[in-house]
Amino acid sequence: MKRKHFLSSFIPLAATFGAVASGKTSFDGDSPVVKPPYLKAGDTVGICCPAGFITIEDIQPALLKLKEWGFTARIGETISKKDFTFGGTDDERLNDLQQMLDDKSIKAILFARGGYGGVRIIDRLSFKKFDRDPKWIIGFSDATVFHSHINEKYRVATIHSKMCNSFPSDWALAEPEQKETIESINKCLKGERMKYLFTPNEKNRTGIAVGELVGGNLKTLESLAGSPSDIHTKDKILFVEDTGEYLYSIDRMFWNLKRSGKLDKLKGLIIGGFKIKADTPGEEFGKTIEDIVLEKVAEYKYPVCFDFPVGHQKNNFALKCGALHTLGVHLNECRLTEV
Repeated sequence: MKRKHFLSSFIPLAATFGAVASGKTSFDGDSPVVKPPYLKAGDTVGICCPAGFITIEDIQPALLKLKEWGFTARIGETISKKDFTFGGTDDERLNDLQQMLDDKSIKAILFARGGYGGVRIIDRLSFKKFDRDPKWIIGFSDATVFHSHINEKYRVATIHSKMCNSFPSDWALAEPEQKETIESINKCLKGERMKYLFTPNEKNRTGIAVGELVGGNLKTLESLAGSPSDIHTKDKILFVEDTGEYLYSIDRMFWNLKRSGKLDKLKGLIIGGFKIKADTPGEEFGKTIEDIVLEKVAEYKYPVCFDFPVGHQKNNFALKCGALHTLGVHLNECRLTEV
């Protein structure tokens, strides 16, 4: 069932904590998470393609919006480069992203689009300078490789959000929901504490949880299992989303989460958007997303919410991965609030 979701309010984080460049948060035994410096007027945002191909024309709406927000854009060498489906060869994508990670004048890196390709370069990237001078990494889908790797290896917060290819070409004609999700990126980058209010699903499991927010694309998370980028979920709030998968495939991925211990010690579980491939007639799987999830978490007591506004959809709000959040799942409303 389609339900309306919206970002209810923002609380200025800088006003609360001051302009803390590398504020740290921690929860229940994990090493602290470092929040990169929030951006100010005139700061530079790099744009590159660590995965799929995009043209310079396709990023124009994002460039206009970044300028409107007061930022300067640095266009990477992979923009408009093409190696079959990729935004340049592995070496070209690696070198472009490496240069942006190392350049202290670049305060955030916005991925131009997703697709596939991050895992092909992640192990060859050096995060030595990034670890000393962290910056915001922004994207979703294939960018889950980077969110997971950076959280697990370096304990630096990142932003899970739309990328350049999702900025509307005509802002005046864009739907309010689409505008709101794009503007949430700006609010994250400028240090506003995020708060999301969304309509409950009748299949939700109520409760309140506080934990570090981690997650991303379910298929990508599954592909990282057992690797150095594999994320730990103990005492955390996990969010997942996916697109273009059959129900049986989603069921298999959730069995992977369960059997690998990623569901048993969570503080809370958030299910975002799932675009499902239609079953072959006569071979229907027979379970819904809600059925699949609730079967895997039946023995646990933490809150579970469905239909959160994140994923391959218009209502894909920016989330600060690694930041502490409170999840409140109630009968009449659901809230996710950055602590």
